[in-house]
Parts: sequence; C-alpha cells; structure tokens
Amino acid sequence: MDPYLKPSRDDPRRRRDAKEPPGRGHPIFLALRVLVVLLFGILVLQLVRLQVIQGDEFSEQAEINALREVQISAARGLILDREGRPLVGNVARYSAAIVPGDLPERGEIAVYEQLAGLLDVSADDLRREVRAGVAKNGDYEPVVVKADVDEETALILRELEPVTPGLRLMMEPARQYGAGSLLAHILGYVGPLAPEEYEQLRDEGYLIHDYIGKTGVELTYEHVLRGRPGKKLIEVDALGRELNVLSERRALDGSNLVLTIDLELQKVVKEALEEYVSEGDNAAAVVMDVRSGEILSMVSLPDFDSNVFSRPLTDADLVALTEAPGKPLVNHVIAERYAPGSTFKTIVGAAALEEGIATPATTITSRGYILVENEYNSNVVYRYDDWAALGPLDFYGGIAMSSNVYFYYLAGGKADEGFAGLGVDRVADYARAFGLGEATGVDLPGESPGLVPDAQWKEGTVGEPWSLGDTYNFGIGQGYLSVTPLQMLTAVSAIANGGRLLSPHLLKEVRDGHGNVLERFEKTVRGTVPVDRDYLDIVKEAMRQSVTKGVAKKAAVAGIEIAGKTGTAQFGPLLPDGTQETHGWYVGFAPYDDPEVAVVVFLQRGGGGSDASPASAKIFDYYFHGPQLAQKPDAANKPEEAE
Repeated sequence: MDPYLKPSRDDPRRRRDAKEPPGRGHPIFLALRVLVVLLFGILVLQLVRLQVIQGDEFSEQAEINALREVQISAARGLILDREGRPLVGNVARYSAAIVPGDLPERGEIAVYEQLAGLLDVSADDLRREVRAGVAKNGDYEPVVVKADVDEETALILRELEPVTPGLRLMMEPARQYGAGSLLAHILGYVGPLAPEEYEQLRDEGYLIHDYIGKTGVELTYEHVLRGRPGKKLIEVDALGRELNVLSERRALDGSNLVLTIDLELQKVVKEALEEYVSEGDNAAAVVMDVRSGEILSMVSLPDFDSNVFSRPLTDADLVALTEAPGKPLVNHVIAERYAPGSTFKTIVGAAALEEGIATPATTITSRGYILVENEYNSNVVYRYDDWAALGPLDFYGGIAMSSNVYFYYLAGGKADEGFAGLGVDRVADYARAFGLGEATGVDLPGESPGLVPDAQWKEGTVGEPWSLGDTYNFGIGQGYLSVTPLQMLTAVSAIANGGRLLSPHLLKEVRDGHGNVLERFEKTVRGTVPVDRDYLDIVKEAMRQSVTKGVAKKAAVAGIEIAGKTGTAQFGPLLPDGTQETHGWYVGFAPYDDPEVAVVVFLQRGGGGSDASPASAKIFDYYFHGPQLAQKPDAANKPEEAE
C-alpha cells in the first residue's frame, strides 16, 4: 500500500488509533461546574455579609474615615492685678500625638520606629501608649505620646506630619505665671484632667487632654477663665490629613479676671515676711481693705513656682514640693489653723464690755500670776501666769499691755474675789459672732473653718469635762481655740469698721478680651457683730495705746496712727527650761481715726512684739508712704515685752 495514501474512514486502523472527546456528562465537567457554583456562592455570601449583615458598620467606618469632628480649644482668660498689670498669660505648648485609626494596617511599627529616636521614647512604649489610648477612647481620639516637646522638635514633627500616617502635632495654650512664686497661693495652677475628672466633666465639653484649674483662682473661676471650645467638621484623606472644612463653630475665649491684688504691695509684704521668718517655717500676711473686703495682698511662706505645673511634672519636682519643710503647697493664710494668742483678747474685751463684765475703768492688778484652788480639793492650787507683774491696769491698759491676768478675770472670773467672768459659753458665742469657727467665704478653695471649743465639744471630742482652767486659757487665745490668719484679720476688721463682718475677696471684676467690664464684685457683709459701736471704739482706743505705749510699739510708723494687737502663742512640747516655742502674731489697722486697711502677720516660731510687729510696720509704711517715702521703723522703740 502506498504510504502516502490516507486511510479511509472505515479503515480499521483509524478506528483503532482515534479517541473520542469526552462528552458533557464526563466527570471533569461535573467537577468544574460544582467548583464554579461553589465560588459564586461564596462570593454571594461575602457580598451579603458586607452589604447586609455588616453594611451599617462598614458604612459608618467609611464615613468616619472620610469625616472627622475636631475640637477647637478656647484660649484661657488672662489674670491681671488691680492696676491692669498681667499676672498670668498663655504660651504655646506642643505635644506629639498619634491617631490610631490613621496608622497603616501593616506598617504601624515603622511609624513607631521613625518617631522613637526623635521623641526619645522606645517603639514598644509608643505601641503600649497607643493601645492604651484605643482601649480608653477609641481609634480616632489622638493619643499624646510625648507632651511638652521643644520648638525644634515641633518643627521637625510639623514637616513629618503630612507624610507620616497617624502623626499629629498638637498645639495648645499653656499657662505662664510671670511672677513665679510671688502669687502662687493666690493664682494656683492648672493641670491635666484626671480620669475621674474627665468622666464628670466630659458632658460639659471637656476633652481628655484638657487642662483645668487645680488650685487658687484658677480653680475658683474655672468657669469664667475656660471659655467655650469650638468644633469643626472636616473631610480627611486615607492618611487622616485634612482636605476640606465642611462646617465650623468658632471657639469663645475665656474672660479675663482683674484681681484686687496690688503686685507691688505683694512684693513688699513677701520681703517683710522673709526678713523675720526662718527657712522652712510657716509665715503668713494679708492686707485687706476694711471698707470693702478687698484683699490687696496675701502671702504664704514657704511658697512654690506655679510654672512647675505648666509642664509635665517630674518625680523630682513632686518630691521637692511634697517633702519640702513647711508644706509649700499649703496656703497657710486660709488652710492652716493656729492658736491666736493675745490677738483674741480684742474679742474677749469687746464681749466683756457688751455683757457688763467690765467698763473702761475696771481695774485689775497683775502680780504676775493668779492662784486658783481646786473646787473639790482646797489643798490643790493651780497657778496661771502672766508674762510679767504688770501692776494695776484699767481696760485700756489690760489690752495695751496684753495682761493675761486681766483676761483671766474677764473670761473665767475670780470667785474668791467676787468677780464674775464671761464663762465659756459667752466667750464661745462672741468668738463665733466675730466669724471664728467658720470659713470666711474668701474666693479660694481649701479654706479651714478653724475651731471654737466649748464644754460640749470637749466632752464629745476629748472625753473630759470643761474646767475653769480651760476657760482661762480660752480667754487669752490658747488651749483648744484655733484660727486662720484670715479669720483673725476679718474679726479685727469688724472692730475697725464699726461692726461689719465682711467676706474677703480677690476678684475685682471680669472683663472680656476687649477690656469691657462684664461683672463687678460687690461687697458682701456676712453679718454684724453684737457689740455696741461705742464699745468697739473703746477696744479701738485700747489697740491704739498698744502701739503708742504698749507691747506693739514696734508696729509704729511715723506719720500714721496705727492701732493693733500682738500675740505670742505657745505651742508644742515643753522645752528643757520649762517653756514652749511660740508663734508670733500682729493684727491691726490704720489710720486709727478713719480705718482704711487692716494687716495681719503670722510668724511660726516668732514673737508678736519682737517679730510680727516690725514686719507689719514695713507693710503699713509702704502702703501709706510708697516706695520713695518709706521709713524704717524706729529701732529705739524696742519694747521689753514678750507680747
């Protein structure tokens, strides 16, 4: 057969070598159809899950990725002194933050590593901070990973922000206290919101990263200083960068406070205290207008620099403040209470006149002590000492020379001589009527009410009955009685102004950013002391004699008539020589014939006549004569008295 001839269709060889193609029913086609149907079913199920089951969730996430509501911080109000001199202002504070939701899904570690070297924080620490922030506030609340970065670092962060997913440079106003420590206890400071504060205030528009007033007028007038934050709705790209502002509500800056404080007087008062107080001891002084209650100066020592709290507080800062001697964070003018010593005799004297226990002519002889028999055992005799044997004294001399014996008689009486005293209840009642035992109402946080004791209080607290000796000690401002310097000042101011017990205050007025007055502080009279004005005038004259010829001679200032009262209050355990350490007090007012201002000075471990009186003279001298005319107290007028 010719090899080039094709076999016919019927050739047996052709039938034997050829293979028929598989038909539609072949198993391969069946498997392919099943696979296609299965894949299509999976696709349909996924579409149903994405669009139906989780459609709302993904739609919301997509919208969040496209639209953001951004809070706009309001500038905190400024604080000025009574002459318009700035005391507190705002400066820019920069922080590095990360928005977790804007981090790349598979590249977040690269962002952490990029920032770690720049911020001097490890990448692991950054990751932990961000995760903690997500747990607290979600994916789209910025997490501050480095607060208070310097300007050079801030500039670098600003350049990196557009090309680094999730990075945000946050700029917020920070407080700057120009006077440093001079006004620390008045102004206070601001600090970051604590978690519990945020939970309480979030509905009032506060943000987790906000700062809030913590002490001083920064806290008292937080609602005035803070203003109202704004917000804007923005469109962002996939990296979280702002593309477009869709709507915006502008922030309303806080209002400005004008205080009653005179900055220059404040400096003089602090210098006067520092001259007479030992380092680490407490000291306090206040100058107040007796007609209005305006506080012109308030100093508490030791103090602190409020600017420490305008930056992240380090452990070293905290230790230095909390472990320093003298408790510098405590305002000793209002929060610490002490025995007032003989300054309290002004109140006892006024009460004795009003109750008819004494008249200006009532004469009592001080032999340096009195002896009192025990009411149950005549063989037991108690001795109550005066600071010296002062001889016969009328009412004026009793206050001017600060005789303890004179006020033992007025407070507790002398039964064996037929002299009836006020008794514990009336002494306590008049102490409270002059504002002791309750807060003065000053516009500062943390004020102590002090303590006015009585028989019921001692029974319930100490578990012992009240004794005559307790009344004697009460009458000279010792024993259980305790007051703040500001309470003692307001009490004596009521003597100066004819009986009005004023609420001291630091706010003079509130202004807007253009200087317009929004609110003026009005004088507040808490009450009227229950003493006839004629009797108050007698006490005033006795206080005047204390400065002219009594124990307060060192409070005298040439050219101005001053009335005052000293106090040297014992405290602490007995020393080896049988004595105790003393606190020094002075409280007084001027001019005597038409009182304008009152001054209180308190010095821990000082004397009323030797330390507190000359310190007050420097303050009165500056107030009335000014820095150019200020006179030094006459060193020749050095009294021998301890009071």
